[in-house]
Amino acid sequence: MKFDPLVAQIIVAPNFDNFTTSDVRSAYLALKNDASLVPTTVRRSIYAELIKLVKKGWLKKFVSNKKGFTRFNKTAGFNVEFIAKLATSVAVANEEKKDNKQELLLGKLNHYKAELLLNIGETEAYKELYSESPELVDELQPQYNKARDNNTRILGKIRAIEGLLKQNEVLERI
Repeated sequence: MKFDPLVAQIIVAPNFDNFTTSDVRSAYLALKNDASLVPTTVRRSIYAELIKLVKKGWLKKFVSNKKGFTRFNKTAGFNVEFIAKLATSVAVANEEKKDNKQELLLGKLNHYKAELLLNIGETEAYKELYSESPELVDELQPQYNKARDNNTRILGKIRAIEGLLKQNEVLERI
């Protein structure tokens, strides 16, 4: 059975019973933290997921006579182990995604640091050329200025990535 692992992560909680589709949707949107998701579309897809579990006999669907609200309750046949495996798979996938982002940031950081060293070498070369041949100042000055500006730009990128990495470290400790 194909089932959304994040929905599984939400409904497997022991205290999560007698819930509506909107309850699951709210938790889903909070966990997903993706502003591009459309709540009504998410609610519809979650409803379809919950109906799969009703057909399996794992959930019982109750429709209120007063306002037509649909509530779901877990049945005695609710397969916690199967759904817990789905919930665990999403947690592992999220951890791998976080590790990939960390590796990507570290790779970019190392690239920018190497680029900065290269540009520092370039600016030092222009200084040496100027001290050896002061008459070339008109040709050397624009190139020296450009290399120095590149150093500043790259240093800004390095600081941005380092700041992001430090922020991630602080968030992980919380």
